[in-house]
Amino acid sequence: MTTRILVVDDDRAHLTMLVAMLGSWGHEVDTADDGAIAVAKVRQRAYDLVLTDVRMAEVDGIEALRQIRHYNPYLPVLIMTAYSSVDTAVEALKAGAFDYLHKPLDFDELRRGVERALAQGGLLRGVDRPEAGGNAPADMIGDSAPMRELSAMIRAVAPSEASVLILGESGTGKELVAKALHAGSPRHARSLVTVNCAALAENLLESELFGHEKGAYTGAERQRDGRFVQANGGTLFLDEIGEMAVSLQAKLLRALQQGEVQRLGSDKSIRVDVRVIAATNRDLEAEARAGSFREDLYYRINVISLHVPALRERAEDIPHLARHFLTKFAARNRKTFRGFSPRAMDLMIHYAWPGNVRELENAVERAVILAPGELVTEEDLPASLRGAEKKPHDGGSANGGQSLEDVEREAIVRTLDQVGYNKSEAARVLGVTRVTLRSKMKKFGLEQEGGQ
Repeated sequence: MTTRILVVDDDRAHLTMLVAMLGSWGHEVDTADDGAIAVAKVRQRAYDLVLTDVRMAEVDGIEALRQIRHYNPYLPVLIMTAYSSVDTAVEALKAGAFDYLHKPLDFDELRRGVERALAQGGLLRGVDRPEAGGNAPADMIGDSAPMRELSAMIRAVAPSEASVLILGESGTGKELVAKALHAGSPRHARSLVTVNCAALAENLLESELFGHEKGAYTGAERQRDGRFVQANGGTLFLDEIGEMAVSLQAKLLRALQQGEVQRLGSDKSIRVDVRVIAATNRDLEAEARAGSFREDLYYRINVISLHVPALRERAEDIPHLARHFLTKFAARNRKTFRGFSPRAMDLMIHYAWPGNVRELENAVERAVILAPGELVTEEDLPASLRGAEKKPHDGGSANGGQSLEDVEREAIVRTLDQVGYNKSEAARVLGVTRVTLRSKMKKFGLEQEGGQ
């Protein structure tokens, strides 16, 4: 598959030369003359490598590098600079550059640098995995603004005894939020007991919550404590509470109001001390107004509400989540991976993820199982992701139908004309060595012309 390189330089002659040179090596080349345009193009189209100058009028190469690395840390960036100071090189490497090249470019060195960057483009360089702060569990990964806000709310709410309603789409990680709330509470030494209200029929869910006496119903062969009793002194997490039947909601409300439960088949009350956390992917407020969910129960469980963002609302966290799942499933399947190809990561960043983090986790697990090598490529991802790939941005890489050699020759001729055939000055303008320029002039039959 042809590799796709974005070249960023505000020197048009040098830019034209690089387009011709990289194209002659078999790469598809796109261009930008400013860092801001480069960042926009990276967000619009998948690239395998970015080659950028440092000094540009609007947004310089270092700032563009930072923004590109924040968007897709798997996309390698090579920096070109005519200012070969140690400080510039160190700044570029600290910002996450794969490497840096000095102007005037030595094309052999350029080719080696490009090949090296493309070969190792799946490595996650200079980017640590962001963790959610405070009391959030290790699997709550992300440093996006929505995740920072959620983590701050968890730290504020966890020490309280307030009931919490966790809102969010399926697959966003609502159970992880419940675990974080419990871990940060004074009840953390006692049990966190989870009940999935959507998984059981009404009569079974009632028994699961409150317990039953022996003989309370067919099959009840012995007395059994319910989840309220099991969670006594700790936390009870009611997942998908919006699926609970209205008749059972009344019994749940009574248990929450009075702090006591009755086993099925018993008239004896059992005192319980339980903090309740509930979660739903439904709009309970609207359902309470419509009468399909008890309004009094809604207000009882919704003392504090926390919203877990959908994955599409925090796309900047996708590279770190994907890396986490890659490490997890590679170890589980006894395989070794270097990372993701830049295009694979670009696909994941742009995909809408209707199944949220759970769908991403499944996609990475599938890739780990199917990938033949140590790098996950777009071919290893599910067809749903590949089918959702953006149409290529149509601009910047056109050469007007000319061959690449024609473009290269035209750039050299135009530059030589501008500087009166002073070869040293032409090499400087083009950003190449004098030896490289002479070689190109010989190739194109230009060496007979006069000049220094």
